[in-house]
Amino acid sequence: MTKRDKQDVGQRLLARFRATGAEEVAPDILLPAESLLDLYGEDLRARAYVTADPIRGEMMLRPDFTVPVVQAHMRTGAEPARYCYLGEIFRKQDMGDTRPETPRDHEYLQCGFELFSRDPAADAEVFALFHEALAPLDLQAETGDMGLLLDAVAGLPLTQARACALSHHIWRPGRFARLLARFSRPAVARAFPDSTAPWAGMRSEDEMIRRIARLQADAAVPPLSPVWTERLERLFALRAPASDALPALVELARDMPAIAPAVDRIHARMDAIAARGIDLGAVIFDASHGRTTLEYYDGFTFTFHADRTLPGRATWPPVASGGRYDALTRVLGRGREIPAVGGIIRPGLVAELEASA
Repeated sequence: MTKRDKQDVGQRLLARFRATGAEEVAPDILLPAESLLDLYGEDLRARAYVTADPIRGEMMLRPDFTVPVVQAHMRTGAEPARYCYLGEIFRKQDMGDTRPETPRDHEYLQCGFELFSRDPAADAEVFALFHEALAPLDLQAETGDMGLLLDAVAGLPLTQARACALSHHIWRPGRFARLLARFSRPAVARAFPDSTAPWAGMRSEDEMIRRIARLQADAAVPPLSPVWTERLERLFALRAPASDALPALVELARDMPAIAPAVDRIHARMDAIAARGIDLGAVIFDASHGRTTLEYYDGFTFTFHADRTLPGRATWPPVASGGRYDALTRVLGRGREIPAVGGIIRPGLVAELEASA
């Protein structure tokens, strides 16, 4: 598969997005590293190409389109607004196919669409747009909602500190599970004997005293009842065709009232998707969908997957993915915010699927 083949597919997808009235944009390839690291954390360094500029400071080869698009929109954009783009992104580590003849794990094309709108039907519009663009490829569509999981954690009978800790790690399932297990058993009190030795380390004496006080206060918190862990695990394990998932979500909401508003939102979204002619029975709803993606998704999430059981496709990433990132607009808008949802397609994978059809 040549670069020209991938570009041709990308241009075709881009034209489809432009036909919706989207403005084509081209964010810089070299971006300031500071804002990206603030959003993603220092872990991004392991996946991105970072360099030092003597004038501009630390810079990063573009690892993502959404952040620079949101930054530009929040500075000068009106609402509602639609944007589309096509270009390369650069990452050291990727879940893509790493065969020598398809080295897309370090540099690959993305074609994307972003919608800034307060219309409640925006999620369904974006999903339907991607569904229609990819329909000839017979992909498996999956959806989820990170807001559902965040509401579930917020509704647990925990101290604010413990709930915040769980929410912070919800995108890291392993760390989340270990933390939940610790909060579900009696805390072990730690002794901090008085000492006349001088304080040492990077933290100040005041910081250490506050840290010790938090640890001592946390040790007195009773463990989370097993019934809540069981309910949370039932929620995280829910995976079914969207038409079947709704009754299960309604039943879970009876035991977890905090998720009821999110269940109502999901119900309305599914109705809106169905109203666009999409069979909900062919769309998978996975309650844990989005837990291993970029942390700026805080609501609706979706992916489109090729059949990974076929030869050579076991390690393929999603052909397309996206979701809602309202909180990101608030962070980058310095207090101003607007609901936003978008997604990307990998033209290289589309080109390979079309060539093998």
